[in-house]
Amino acid sequence: MFQNIPPITKRIIILNVIVYLISNLWQFPLLYNYLSVFYPTSPHFYFWQIITHMFMHAPFVMGGGIMHIIFNMFTLLSFGPVLEARFGARRYALLYFLSGIGAYLLNIGWNFFQITFQGADSAIIEGTPMIGASGAIFGVVAAFATLYPNAKLIFLFIPFPIKAKILMIIVIAGSVVLGYTGTAGGIAHFAHVGGAIVGFLLAKYWKKHLERFNHF
Repeated sequence: MFQNIPPITKRIIILNVIVYLISNLWQFPLLYNYLSVFYPTSPHFYFWQIITHMFMHAPFVMGGGIMHIIFNMFTLLSFGPVLEARFGARRYALLYFLSGIGAYLLNIGWNFFQITFQGADSAIIEGTPMIGASGAIFGVVAAFATLYPNAKLIFLFIPFPIKAKILMIIVIAGSVVLGYTGTAGGIAHFAHVGGAIVGFLLAKYWKKHLERFNHF
């Protein structure tokens, strides 16, 4: 089965798993300090974190930590191959990484709003890193929903098929509400929104040129 996964999706999954294992099983916890992404004014921020945070996931020792990477990789495996086949490897990789960067940018934009207008403690925000492939994967799912809005999806927690476009509206609206109210803390809800916005915009633009891309 694994050999049938297209190359970019396969490599992203393998790299995520390798980084997770190294970070958690071979006693390299400092990787979380250097590869997670921090707020730009934090003394712990390094420019490469804008990319590397997409390959970090909740530590194994945390409650449900391993489910973070399992859920993300399962979602990528479910939607990624379709988009990689449709867009081609290079554009699919661009979609993934730009969505992850968009996730980070919207999240720090929200952090800036919290510090400037809500009186949030900047020390807490600067000391709290963002990790995970969720933002990039939200971009992949949003791109899928843009290309195939009426595709019916089935999830374990939803007892009936639901159209991709409806699911994305629900998920994004929920992320905005949860992010603004601070409900379900410990999750960068606006990062999900940022990734989805980038995925939607890229898919919307590329959708008009897919036939030309196929001959590129």
